[in-house]
Amino acid sequence: MKSPTTAAAVVAVFATAIALATSASTAVPTDIAVVNRGVVELETGRAAGISVRIAEDLANVIDDGATRRVLPVIGKGSLQNITDLKLLRGVDVAIVQADVLDYARQQNYFPGLESWVTYIAKLYNEEFHLLARRDVKSVAELANQQVNVDLRGAGTAITAGRLFDLLNIPVTPTYDDHEVALEKLRKGEIAAIAFVTGKPAPLFRDIAGEDGLHFLAIPLKPAVTAVYVPTRLTVQDYPGLVPSDQPVDTVAVGAVLAAANLQFGSDRYRNLVNFVEAFFTGFQSLLEPGHHPKWREVSITAELPGWRRFPPADQWLQRNVPAAAPPNLQDLKTIFSRFIDERQQAAGGQPMTQQEKDQLFGQFELWQKRQIR
Repeated sequence: MKSPTTAAAVVAVFATAIALATSASTAVPTDIAVVNRGVVELETGRAAGISVRIAEDLANVIDDGATRRVLPVIGKGSLQNITDLKLLRGVDVAIVQADVLDYARQQNYFPGLESWVTYIAKLYNEEFHLLARRDVKSVAELANQQVNVDLRGAGTAITAGRLFDLLNIPVTPTYDDHEVALEKLRKGEIAAIAFVTGKPAPLFRDIAGEDGLHFLAIPLKPAVTAVYVPTRLTVQDYPGLVPSDQPVDTVAVGAVLAAANLQFGSDRYRNLVNFVEAFFTGFQSLLEPGHHPKWREVSITAELPGWRRFPPADQWLQRNVPAAAPPNLQDLKTIFSRFIDERQQAAGGQPMTQQEKDQLFGQFELWQKRQIR
């Protein structure tokens, strides 16, 4: 028979074990609650673009270690990101191209898309890059040749398809990863690579002109500028690919921070409201050195025509940002005229007459009106 002392010791051991097990079982839910507190999942584009870096910048500004946390998730492209906003568990916000949003609506990709997708902010512009082999001298020479446009459903694939249609240039699209496509381009297996991303794109930064690869200019026809914003790639962007005296004309696409249709009052909804408050309040810090230079293109007050802003974001702006005065038309025409003169001079073209500039400004005004619809 066991002595009372021994029995007591056994009881004490079991009691201690039970206490430890109970403590462990109750600690787990507490840890889960802490880790998940204030989490917002932000889906980006693919790693070759700049949206991953943008998401990291946001996380660094918003995360406070206690009540807010941004969890970046690498996506497969703008069209897939829209699908994930609708269907994938946990995705709260995503960075998508504005033209892909419009494309998804036009194609009825999801019925009633504009009723459940809202935007928090219109972000920076992403430039259309078209890198070609040495023997391809113009976009027109890509007719009936193979051009890589990223994976199927990626934002680049949508934009490239629309651009080539607008230019009436039939190409044969391929759908390889950018790194794989770059090797094929160097071997001469394809004619060009298309890539929509903010400049300077890491993929192109280390390519030297000696490789024979070069960017192709996009003809800025009225049909193109009615849809996309004209811009340029310069020697400052790509020292090894763009000559100092020959900037490359191209177009840009707006990037958008879009929000999922979350249930009002839910934990995820409150987390997203908290995210917006922290993002907008700390926005100025994103313009400081150490963050991606594309933040300097962002105006959180900029609107995305044809789409609704996430209501808490709209309410924050109404509380904190006074209504901006409408631009003076004559000042806008003067700025536009100066811009045209500088572009013509840089391209070595003949100066435009005032009548030609007025006609072009009329096209610009028409484009603006289309954007507001």
